[in-house]
Amino acid sequence: MGVEYHEEYIRNSRGVQLFTCRWLPFSSPKALVFLCHGYGMECSGFMRGVGTKLANHGYAVFGIDYEGHGRSMGSRCYIKRFDNIVNDCSDFFKSVCAREEYRENTRFLYGESMGGAVALLIHKKDPSFWHGALLVAPMCKISEKVKPHPMVISLLTKVEDVIPRWKIVPTKDVIDSAFKDPVRREEVRGNKLIYQEKPRLKTALEMLRTSMHLEESLHEVTLPFLVLHGEADIVTDPEVSKALYEQASSKDKTIKLYPGMWHGLTYGEPEDNIDIVFSDIISWLDKRNGENNDNAILVEKSVCRATSTPYEMNTKPSPAITNGQKPQRTRPQANYLCGWKGRRMHHHSAM
Repeated sequence: MGVEYHEEYIRNSRGVQLFTCRWLPFSSPKALVFLCHGYGMECSGFMRGVGTKLANHGYAVFGIDYEGHGRSMGSRCYIKRFDNIVNDCSDFFKSVCAREEYRENTRFLYGESMGGAVALLIHKKDPSFWHGALLVAPMCKISEKVKPHPMVISLLTKVEDVIPRWKIVPTKDVIDSAFKDPVRREEVRGNKLIYQEKPRLKTALEMLRTSMHLEESLHEVTLPFLVLHGEADIVTDPEVSKALYEQASSKDKTIKLYPGMWHGLTYGEPEDNIDIVFSDIISWLDKRNGENNDNAILVEKSVCRATSTPYEMNTKPSPAITNGQKPQRTRPQANYLCGWKGRRMHHHSAM
């Protein structure tokens, strides 16, 4: 199936020029998928694989670079208010849905890492509007292992409005930890649209506050979702995805944990593993778009060539059901804070 690719600049409510792009199948789309990229990332290059793969399977895919990210205007990777990102995405996505040719289509959100938080907050703005979400290694809760002391947060908060743009947060280069395949890792490092400097103070605190807010409101998630996480991920803790699955009020929810896989499930793994992940994503979309759906509980049994089989729990609509025993984790011990690492307040530079 062929794919059309288009780019367009729009302006947000604050007058900032934002880059948008779309991948369209030549036939009428099965449904609409809206991309929310991670911290420091961008859509046209880094998320091209997601766009083309989904479009090749009949889905219309739309992406937007957040203010200060990728090809959008604004201070590089400066997040003054996380709500600005959420509102910009929501406004753009809904403007697409309002087009006459798309009004009858099913609507799905797709978020990777920090983009998972963006997708969940878009859902919370209008819970009945969205038909489902795909969340890949989402940033939606702070690991209990590394919650920062309130005094640390208070100290940083006192200076955030004095030096909000300062790049003073100690940085651990996440690229080596997020992307397993060395060739793909260097491709990411060579993408000049991806922010790879130290995080700005205000940005880091906004991400921290957002994670803490989401942690307190996971029970408010009601839409159908598939959450995917590599068990060897040392960028965002797989326990975060498990907490989302366990606490969300959604009647239709599925979690897949892939033994041996890292943070970059859709780009940083060997090709065979990426194919497995996309097979699971497309299968989930197709079933919730009316294809091969017999309303039974559907448990896929894909094989992860990196180690063994993915651990999956699927609820539709009954309580959690496990298919066999959870495999032992292969990831090393590490501390997490949805990008923050340990009590020394390290922050990953790309998510």
